[in-house]
Amino acid sequence: MQFASSRSRLSRALVAMCGTSALLASSAVVGSSAAAEALSPGSSPSGGGEVITVTTAKVGAPGNPAVGVVPFTDAVYQSCADAPKTPGDCLMVGGVGYPYEIGQVEVTVERWVAFLNTVDPRGRDSRGLYDETESSSAWPKYGQINFSPTAPRGRHYSVAYAEWADKPYGFANFLRAARFANSLYNGRLISKKAGSDGSFSYVSYQVELSARTESGMYDLSRPEATRSRDSGFVVPSQDEWIKAAYYDPSGGGTHSYWKYPTNAGVFGDGDATAPHPTVLNPTTGDVANATAQPLASYHATGRPAPSWCPGQVPSETCSTVNPIGIDPLAYAALYQGSLSTVGQARSTSPWGTLDQGGNAVEWTDTITAPPSGRNSARVWRRLHGGISNASAYQMWPSAVGLQPQDNVFYNHTYPWLGIRIGVIGDLKVGRPQ
Repeated sequence: MQFASSRSRLSRALVAMCGTSALLASSAVVGSSAAAEALSPGSSPSGGGEVITVTTAKVGAPGNPAVGVVPFTDAVYQSCADAPKTPGDCLMVGGVGYPYEIGQVEVTVERWVAFLNTVDPRGRDSRGLYDETESSSAWPKYGQINFSPTAPRGRHYSVAYAEWADKPYGFANFLRAARFANSLYNGRLISKKAGSDGSFSYVSYQVELSARTESGMYDLSRPEATRSRDSGFVVPSQDEWIKAAYYDPSGGGTHSYWKYPTNAGVFGDGDATAPHPTVLNPTTGDVANATAQPLASYHATGRPAPSWCPGQVPSETCSTVNPIGIDPLAYAALYQGSLSTVGQARSTSPWGTLDQGGNAVEWTDTITAPPSGRNSARVWRRLHGGISNASAYQMWPSAVGLQPQDNVFYNHTYPWLGIRIGVIGDLKVGRPQ
């Protein structure tokens, strides 16, 4: 998608974009009381990159069956031979032949700021990791990160307001996600600790980030970069993401797959068994109705979208000022949903992940053909998960979205694009992975 050449063309593009993540489609909280500690980066004990903690959920049952989906339809099939013939091709998804791990929650703003200050200590942004659109002055409601050219080395980037620290980073493209994974991969693993919560198994990694972002798990000199190592931090694949969100090893759901990452639901009933939508504290973005289980941050039909704006921002500024230059009425219609505090919805997937349904849509490293089906100079990848601005169907396993991996238009206009980190293989303490 290219930049629109007029206000009306831009508005039409944004209507299509903000109302759905159809063409679109991390990091850690074991419990809400542990969130603040787990989400707090700190200075490196050795004077290198900043140190962050990444908590992952273990996903087992290797060799699980895949399931057939027809994009954006309310069904799953044991095989594509069982699916109806439609213009949209059936895909087999969710089968993974090895154990792996996936972030319990999405990469937060605080972690992303730690990454920015590690890989860009001089504030030059030579890799396109930041855009002015992300600032609180340019976008009062959605601006997560501020940049100061006069700040000391390694401190040019800061969380815009404290309330943003534990929200998902929302301005990712795949190349940013891959660079974050490479920084983790090339970093020093300080500690690795396994734990559990009920039937779920987790691993918490304390990692000193590396400034090396262009190679490691992904060789970004190649546009179609794929994994180059058998062990380390990764951006999850489409199958890994779907299995972690929907596959129930106990056999629940349909063909062992849930309809939502929060609850089994019933395929074919539209949104009748969708999770409850979150209600957010209007000035902090914390979830105010966590007892209404199952729960997810999405825009339910006939209900207001979950929304908040930092309390430090005047209400009128929050509801009108935007970097795209659209008028207040159109802005209010297009940009309703906000990102909520990670993990506070509390509803878990079959493997113990949080927020795979709603909140931010998330990148995978799976390369796919462009929607035209024709050859393209751009590399397209799959995304999943729905967003706080979109309806329940975006949380179905069939919501196999796709986008160019380097869509500059979305970097400027779409504040709900997130990252969830995965782990493959066995990471060793004390050395780069």
